[in-house]
Amino acid sequence: MEGGARFDVIVVGCGAAGLAAATAFAEHAQGKPKPRTVLILERSSKEQRGGATRWTGAFLRITENRKLDPDWADRVKRVSGGLANYDYCKKLEQETPGTLKFIEERGVNILFPEFPFAHTFGDEKDPGVQPPGMPDGGGLAIVEALCGRLEKMSNVTFKYETEALELKTDSEGAVDGLLIRESSGKTQSIKAGAVVLACGGFEGNPEMLTRYLGSKACDLPLIAPGIANNRGDGHRMAMNLGADVAGQFDMIHAEPVDRRTGKADAVIYTYTGGIFVNGKAKRFYDEGNATWDNTFELVGYEIWKNQNQEAYWIADAKTTQIEGWDMGYLSDVPPETADTIEELAEKLGLDPASLRASVDEFNAAAHDGPFVPDAVDGKSTTGLTPPKSNWAVRLDEGPFIGMPLTAAICFTYGGIRTDLHGRVVTPNGVPIPNLYAAGELTGLFYHEYPPATSVLRSLTFGRIAGAHAAATMPDLADAVT
Repeated sequence: MEGGARFDVIVVGCGAAGLAAATAFAEHAQGKPKPRTVLILERSSKEQRGGATRWTGAFLRITENRKLDPDWADRVKRVSGGLANYDYCKKLEQETPGTLKFIEERGVNILFPEFPFAHTFGDEKDPGVQPPGMPDGGGLAIVEALCGRLEKMSNVTFKYETEALELKTDSEGAVDGLLIRESSGKTQSIKAGAVVLACGGFEGNPEMLTRYLGSKACDLPLIAPGIANNRGDGHRMAMNLGADVAGQFDMIHAEPVDRRTGKADAVIYTYTGGIFVNGKAKRFYDEGNATWDNTFELVGYEIWKNQNQEAYWIADAKTTQIEGWDMGYLSDVPPETADTIEELAEKLGLDPASLRASVDEFNAAAHDGPFVPDAVDGKSTTGLTPPKSNWAVRLDEGPFIGMPLTAAICFTYGGIRTDLHGRVVTPNGVPIPNLYAAGELTGLFYHEYPPATSVLRSLTFGRIAGAHAAATMPDLADAVT
C-alpha cells in the first residue's frame, strides 16, 4: 500500500461486527459515480480471519418469527441491577428482524434445531418451547458469506496481518485516520473519513486481563484460537481519545470446556441430568438452579474463580438415553465411561472413595418423581448443600460417564460506550466525530451475560454503525434509504 493512502472508512476487525459494518457501508456506496472506499484491517492471516465469530456455533436468542427473545432486554436489566444500558438492549430488540434479514439475504441460512434440554430462548415463561436459532455452519458461515460478498466489490480492500496502533485526529479532534503496523514491521498512517472499531475485547492480552481480573487471569485458556488476536487495541485507542467506558471490567464470559482436547469451543451444555464435582470430588454448584443457558456461564466462572480450574461432570446411563443429548456435548473426545463410580473416578484421576461418597450423598437426597429434561421439572433434592433444584435424578444406572472440565474465556465484559448509532461517546455523552465501535469491544454486561446474543448484537450494531457512517458522510447520504 503506497504512502498517503486514503479510504472513506477503515474497519478494524474482521468478525461479525466489522464485516456487518463494512458490508452496510460498501453496499450503500454502490451505484455512485465514485463509490466510497472501504479498508478492512485484520490482525490474523486470511486463512484465520473472523476472530471469535469464526469459531462459535453462533446461537441466536430468537423466535422462529425472527424476533429477539421478548424477555431478553428486561433480563439484562434484572441481572445487571439496572446498570446495563436498557435503551441499547431495546434497540437490539427493535433491529433484530432487520439484522436477520440482512444476513439471510447475503447467503446465511438460519436453522432452528430441536434441543433436548430445557432452555429459555424465545419464552421466559415456558422454557423449552422455542428452539434456539443458529446459522447453518455456525459463525464461520457468517464470516464466509460476508467476506465473499465484500471480496467481489471493487471499492473494498482487505489487509491481513496488520495491527491498528493509533487513531489520528484533525485540529478539531475529529478522527481522520489511523496509524497501522504492517507485517513487515513498518508503520504507516492512513487517512479516513471514518473509523469503525470492531476488534473484540481483551481476551488475548495477558497484561489487560491481569490488570482487570487479577492474578488468576493467567490460568484462563482461550475458548478458540481467533480470540488470541483480541488484544484490547480498540479499548486503548478509543480511551486515549477520551472515550467513555461501559460494562464490568472485572467480569468475563467463561464456559466449561473439556480439558482433554484442543478443539475450539469444546463446551458441555447437557449437564442437566448429572452433577459437577471439584478436584476433591465434592459438589460445588446447584446444577439445576436454572436452565442450562442461564447457568453454563456461571458454572464456568465458578470453576475458574473458586475451584482452581478443575471440575468434573458425572452422569449415568439415564442421561445418554435422552434423545439428542449429545447435541450439547461439543467435545471431539467421548466422555470417559465405566461400569462403576469407583472405576470412573480412577479414569478421571479422582479419589474413588470421595467420589462414591458424593454420589451416595446426592442419591440419598434425590427423591422419586418424573424427570422431564425439556422443562423445569421441580425435581429437587432435600437436605443437600448445595441443593439441586431441578432435574435431580439419582446416579445409579451404569454405565457411568464423566469428563474433566476447565473454564475457558470467551469474551470480556468491559468496553467502550457508544450511542444507539454506534458512535463512540465521551463521559458527557458527546460523540467523538467520525469514530464508531461495535461488537464485543463495546461494553454492556454486568454480573451476568444472558446468552446467545453476542453475535447478534455484533451484527446489529456493526450494521447500524456502517449505515450511519454512510448516511452522514458527504456526498453519500442520498444513497441511503
